[in-house]
Amino acid sequence: MTDTAQAEKTKIHEGKEADHHPYFRPKDAATLILVDRSGTTPKVLVGKRHDKVVFMPGKFVFPGGRVDKADYRVPVAAPITSELEANLAKGSPKTPPSRAKSLAIAAIREACEETGLCLGRKVEGKVPKLDGNWKPFADAGLLPDPSSLFLIARAITPPGRVKRFDTRFFTADASAITHRVDGVIHADAELVELVWVELGSKPLADLHPMTRNVLNELDTRLATGPLRHDAPVPFFHFYGGKMQKDILGA
Repeated sequence: MTDTAQAEKTKIHEGKEADHHPYFRPKDAATLILVDRSGTTPKVLVGKRHDKVVFMPGKFVFPGGRVDKADYRVPVAAPITSELEANLAKGSPKTPPSRAKSLAIAAIREACEETGLCLGRKVEGKVPKLDGNWKPFADAGLLPDPSSLFLIARAITPPGRVKRFDTRFFTADASAITHRVDGVIHADAELVELVWVELGSKPLADLHPMTRNVLNELDTRLATGPLRHDAPVPFFHFYGGKMQKDILGA
């Protein structure tokens, strides 16, 4: 094995992506951080990844993933708020309403897929047919409800990675969970355990550095009281090989 191949293998083993690939355009993605504020110290929901997955084995993560085409078309119980839509539109180029909606919807879908916890609302009459990854909502007589989501941050994976994502990090209160799908978390699943952990606790210290940055932003906002849509939204990106932090719309 060459030194280069050995280095590549080491990076994969450590859960790190190689950073020498040609430019790839980032794919839209969304992450949902669920928060329980019923106690003195806020708690966030994290899932522990299977020890045998290639990327970040055994690490605690938040549910999330890339936007699917179906996320643009799925009917909803309520629209995203105008304030959230405005926050998602910030930046260049401006994000149109359909894309803004798909980002919020993707966060809800990924959370339901990976944790079994669904943010939805029962609607009057017959629920439109939902299939694929949205079937758990239809089975429960629900449509996804993004009206309780807040945008916490936006981050783009550095250039040179084989997989790049333009990720919007959302948060919602645990009270927005309206349905639980049994059997999603088990020993052979991608996530083998779900844990509510206090902000600042040890399991969160081992998160991906960018995720820790976002979590620090959330911690700061929670310390000021109820979440608000008019709070500054940071944008983490890389320029000249260094991470930059801007404020969307500033």
